[in-house]
Amino acid sequence: MIEVDGLTKRYGRKIAVDRLSFTVRPGVVTGFLGPNGAGKSTTMRMMLDLDLPTGGSVRIDGKKYHELAEPLKHIGALLEAKAMHGGRSAYNNLLCMAQSNRIPARRVSDVLDMVGLTAVAKKKSKGFSLGMGQRLGIAMALLGDPEILMFDEPVNGLDPEGIHWIRNLMKDLAREGRTIFVSSHLMSEMALTADHLIVIGQGRLLANTSMADFIHENSRSYARIRSPQVEQLRDVLREAGFTPVETDDGTLEIDGAETEQLGELAASHQIVLHELSAQRASLEDAFMQMTAESVEYHAHATDGTQQSPGAQWGPRDEGKGV
Repeated sequence: MIEVDGLTKRYGRKIAVDRLSFTVRPGVVTGFLGPNGAGKSTTMRMMLDLDLPTGGSVRIDGKKYHELAEPLKHIGALLEAKAMHGGRSAYNNLLCMAQSNRIPARRVSDVLDMVGLTAVAKKKSKGFSLGMGQRLGIAMALLGDPEILMFDEPVNGLDPEGIHWIRNLMKDLAREGRTIFVSSHLMSEMALTADHLIVIGQGRLLANTSMADFIHENSRSYARIRSPQVEQLRDVLREAGFTPVETDDGTLEIDGAETEQLGELAASHQIVLHELSAQRASLEDAFMQMTAESVEYHAHATDGTQQSPGAQWGPRDEGKGV
C-alpha cells in the first residue's frame, strides 16, 4: 500500500504538488491521471525519494522509502525507460541491481524471460530500441518480486503485442493482491487497464474514485434517434415525458432514456427509425470534462484561436521538473 499525506512540492514560487493526499490500495490497478503540468511525475519521484517534498510525506507499506533496507523487494518502479547504464548488457544491468538488494542472481534470468529479452540478455542496453528499453525497465521493476509496482507510461514504445502483454501483466499482479499504480496519457489504454482512478490538476487532487463512477459523474450518456418522421417522433417523445434535443442533421438526442424504451415507443406509434443507438461516455470524455479548468498548457490553432484542452496532449508526461 502507498499512503500519500499532504504531499507538497514547491519550485520557487511555483507549487507543483499542493497538499496531495490519497491511498493506493492492493488488489486493484490504480490509474494516475492529469493534464501536462499537473504534477504526476513529481509526485511519483517523491514517492521514491528522487525529489524531496517541501511538505507532507509518502509511506510505502508504513515506511518512508529511505527507511526500506532493500527497497526493490518492497516497491518496483518504471519511471524512465532509459535510466540504465548503456555500456552494460541487459543481464548485467539487472545483476548489479540484484546484488545491491541481496536478490538471488537466478531472478535476473527469470525476469528477462518474463519480459521477452532472453535473446538479447548479453547485448549492451545502449543499442536497445525504445520498446526494448521499456521491457528492460519493466524487468527492473519486477526484479525484487515486490508487492508494490509503479509504472509511468508503461506502454510507451511497445508494439501491440507488448501493450497487450503489459496490460494483462498489471491485471494479473493486481489479482495476486499486489498494489499497482500506473500513470499514462493513453486514455483508451487506461480505460482497459485501471479499476480505480486518482486524478490531479495543477498539483491538487480532483478525483479519487472507481473508473465506473468517474465516467458516470463527469460525462454525459444519451440515446441518439433518427427518423424520416422527425416531427411526429418529437411530439411522441414529449408526450411520453422526454425532452429531445434536435441536432443540425435532424437527429434527436435524449438524456435519461434506454434504447429499448424508445424503440418500443416508436413502434407503438408506427414510426420508422433509421437509427437508434446508445451513446456511452468514454474515459476521455469524462477526463476532459473533469480537468477542463486545470489545463496549464493550451495549444493554439494557426488562426490564433485557442484549441480545446485535448489538443495539447502528447505521448509523454509533464517533464521531470513539474
